[in-house]
Amino acid sequence: MKRRDFLKSMALAGAAFSPVGEKNLTAQEIAARRGLPPVKITRIRTIQTRRNAGWAIVKVETSQPGLYGIGSASDFFRPGTIPPAVDVLAQGLIGRDPDEIEDIWQSSYMSSLWRNNATMNLALSGVDMALWDIKGKRANMPLYQLLGGRCRAAVPVYDHAREDTTFDGVVEGVRASMERGFTHIRIQLGGYGGGGFIDPGKGERPAGGPKGRVFDEDLYIETIPKLFEYVRKKVGFEPKLLHDAQEHFTPLKAIQLAKLLEPSRLFFLEDVLNLEQLQWYRSLRQVTVTPQAAHEKLTSPAEYMPLISERLVDFIRFRISKVGGITPARKIAAMAELYGVRTAFQEGGDNDPVNFAAAMHLDAAIVNFGIQEENHFTPEEMEAFPGAPKVERGYLYPSARPGLGVDIDEGLAAKLLASGSDKRGMYYPPDRKIDGTFVRP
Repeated sequence: MKRRDFLKSMALAGAAFSPVGEKNLTAQEIAARRGLPPVKITRIRTIQTRRNAGWAIVKVETSQPGLYGIGSASDFFRPGTIPPAVDVLAQGLIGRDPDEIEDIWQSSYMSSLWRNNATMNLALSGVDMALWDIKGKRANMPLYQLLGGRCRAAVPVYDHAREDTTFDGVVEGVRASMERGFTHIRIQLGGYGGGGFIDPGKGERPAGGPKGRVFDEDLYIETIPKLFEYVRKKVGFEPKLLHDAQEHFTPLKAIQLAKLLEPSRLFFLEDVLNLEQLQWYRSLRQVTVTPQAAHEKLTSPAEYMPLISERLVDFIRFRISKVGGITPARKIAAMAELYGVRTAFQEGGDNDPVNFAAAMHLDAAIVNFGIQEENHFTPEEMEAFPGAPKVERGYLYPSARPGLGVDIDEGLAAKLLASGSDKRGMYYPPDRKIDGTFVRP
């Protein structure tokens, strides 16, 4: 038998395999299912929507009429990679029992031999969230009940204050957030890297170097602590302030920034070190008390272990879909709980309502919750995703609807796509130093 034919036969065999099997269910398991008929996965497909198709929603359909689940697999920068990745996973899942979430996750995770990349994790997340959605619907319970029940009445979220380029503008943004009920507020000075940019045409530039704005970490370190000092003088210490450094710094400069921010008592400083320099968190921990949050660009649960087990950070930060879904996310959160590390799940304006709902349910059910990043959707997006979470005066109130509590209207979702959407994605433009050097991330 040729190797290609052998691998194909193995994939087909795997599609029908169940580690339990209907005949091996115990009486207790049958009773737990309340006499519900056996269900099989019959179809898995990807629904792309919003602007450049950057929202990818995986829909897992079953043999029970009307029973399906949805999950988030969105990638704003590489949307065209998601449907083919989901199609590959589907090869091994058609015919499987959707209740077997753990085994499906583990076997799918290993299915490409090479593991832990953002695209595969997103595809896996879409399936995983959809299976949890199905399980909640079969149990007639919201997801947070399946995860152990609520630990809090509502989920606090942090707001993004208006990203103004002036200190007074930032202050007004903070006050506006407070008036809307937010107690946790992230402030930036005109976006990521703002406060550290030298304007076009200024500074001593080399011939042939960059002509646009350039980043200078010393200027940033001079400006941003002064910004926080100014904001504190204007609004006091009632709001809990956050800041995202977006990995723009060499390690010693990152330590210097964290030290200078100590008087402003941040709730946390996010991603002050880039992925290649995470070991510097050990040094950072020894010399500063500014709380640290990291790291939204990791993708493997194992990658978070050193940060957690050595207590190098105070908040572990990731997007549920980027680590592979609810199944691994709750394990990372449980590991963090043992070491006194709290969660701060990532959202962002490029993310979809389904991931937001998954994060909300997990937030509600874990003891070591820290804070949740906010997300807001347009009226048209809310109509396309009925049941989508809404921020109400700084809080999310988990839905009591079964499963994730959010659905998708495919007709309305199709209308969200921009005319002539380019599914190739977007090249993320780097910042550069005055000599042309690339600045991470």
